[in-house]
Amino acid sequence: MTNPPQEQHVHQLTYGDIKAAADRIAGHIRPVTLARLDEGAIRAGHRDPLDKRPEQPWAVWLALEFMQHTGSFKARGAQNFIRAHRDAGTLPDAGVTIASGGNAGLACAWAAQRQGVRATVFLPETAPEVKTAKLSSYGADVRLVGQEYAEALAACEAFAAASGALTSHAYDHPLIAAGAGTLMEEIHQHIPDLDTVVVAVGGGGLFAGVATAAQQHGIRTVAVEPEDCRALHAALRSGHPVDVSVNSIAADSLGARRTSAMALHAAQQDRVTPVLVSDDEIINARQALWNHHRIAVEHGAATALAALLATDQHTPDGNVTDRHRLPSRSYRPANGEKVCVVLCGANTDASTLTHS
Repeated sequence: MTNPPQEQHVHQLTYGDIKAAADRIAGHIRPVTLARLDEGAIRAGHRDPLDKRPEQPWAVWLALEFMQHTGSFKARGAQNFIRAHRDAGTLPDAGVTIASGGNAGLACAWAAQRQGVRATVFLPETAPEVKTAKLSSYGADVRLVGQEYAEALAACEAFAAASGALTSHAYDHPLIAAGAGTLMEEIHQHIPDLDTVVVAVGGGGLFAGVATAAQQHGIRTVAVEPEDCRALHAALRSGHPVDVSVNSIAADSLGARRTSAMALHAAQQDRVTPVLVSDDEIINARQALWNHHRIAVEHGAATALAALLATDQHTPDGNVTDRHRLPSRSYRPANGEKVCVVLCGANTDASTLTHS
């Protein structure tokens, strides 16, 4: 058996990878649904009133990707990964294995089940019960290891070496990132004159895919991280991926210790704006979605919207690189700007929302 051509030790994600993924998974994932967000809902999310109103109102859409199979965008990359290996004849009898904060494991188990392949999923012991229960419903062998994603990943790698199972990855794989990038292709088809896409960043698979496709279409990408899960920011400051500590309300989906080289490369291109938001701002954004639209998303998904609702009261903490400005603490659209905010997942406990 031979590896598919995408399986290179060092792979720079390209727009061609995303187009190939779109063809491969067509008809096997749910097309994204977009919803226009009224300006009042955006402004109501601010704890302090804005001093100035734009001369031309912003136009903001929500990409409701939490309506995807398994409840998150991860189904796109998982389908692309499994189907590429199936086409290449590289799916072993031992099946596939993955380490995940939850969503990637759900997607891998779902895609494997669709192909009649066994899936062994490693999660931190801190993974939400809603995700572990859903995993079992997909027939996965669920194994809880350690307190952080990195510990689950080490156990997954040891299992793959011993069993011969094919190792997928939550984010650091070209097939996974390319599958995620198909979301941006669909958004662009719906809104061809879009100016900006706003996306949360954990390990960087969604960001790398979306930013690569957005770059092709001349669209700005706003990359939003929690203050205490800043793997991409740390990589930009260092010039290469580095380990960071993770401690955020959104750590179950955005808590990667290290970003991918693909994500770093994408972030170093033009039209990328990095933003950091606090846990309080993430909680505020999640609650605003519930209050104004009865949308219940996980904290990782609300992280993207938090960039638009944040009041920018913090002081940036040092240079990123010579090519990048200081990391912002919010994103304020320009007059008349057309913006799409990706709500990437909703595998959450809705009882944690305040009912009003």
